[in-house]
Amino acid sequence: MKAFNFFILYRFPVGIVLLVAGIALGFTIGWWEATIVLLLAVICIVTHLLFGPMRLVQEAVEAGDIERATALMNKVKFPKLLYKPIRSVYYFMQSNMAMYSNDLDKAEATIRQSIQSGSPMKEYEGMQYFQLGTIAYQKNDLKTADQNLKKAVRMGLPDKENTAAALLTLASIAMSRRDFKSAKEYFRRAKAQKPTTAQIVSQIKEMDKYISRMPG
Repeated sequence: MKAFNFFILYRFPVGIVLLVAGIALGFTIGWWEATIVLLLAVICIVTHLLFGPMRLVQEAVEAGDIERATALMNKVKFPKLLYKPIRSVYYFMQSNMAMYSNDLDKAEATIRQSIQSGSPMKEYEGMQYFQLGTIAYQKNDLKTADQNLKKAVRMGLPDKENTAAALLTLASIAMSRRDFKSAKEYFRRAKAQKPTTAQIVSQIKEMDKYISRMPG
């Protein structure tokens, strides 16, 4: 695994070195002899441009090392050359990192680029709209937040934690509109997910105080 990660991290400079070596070999000895070296160079360079270091970025994010994830993301100089599903993940990660730094405008712009690039799977598409809805909610654009969160729930989210979070936000939006019936229904559905994340459990307990007092 470490060897493969090393290859991912350094395949572009290795590819450049092999390309120069292959060209030199072609001029000095012969192009037939240089074929294998040039082929390896092309494989290194093309795979770097198509896939980038996204595997390493994901590992860094999962480990909570945002600084390393950001540094790896910055190594992608030509994101539009990335293979479409990889490009979608790249922009999604960019949006996540922008949210960490509270740059909501950048977070929104990059998640829209992720959506435009397509989605590798249906649940991931739901997460894109969940992200877009969450950003709109933080910007106090409740109409856009409501539309995108509903779309995310319809498309399906990958786990009960994200589903519960989306439904709780929809309940909060409904409460702000004094649509108590919808608020109660979204809250009921959120609780039915039985989330275990401390933050979401805390939100449910807090919202329960208000839901129980609502008419309707």
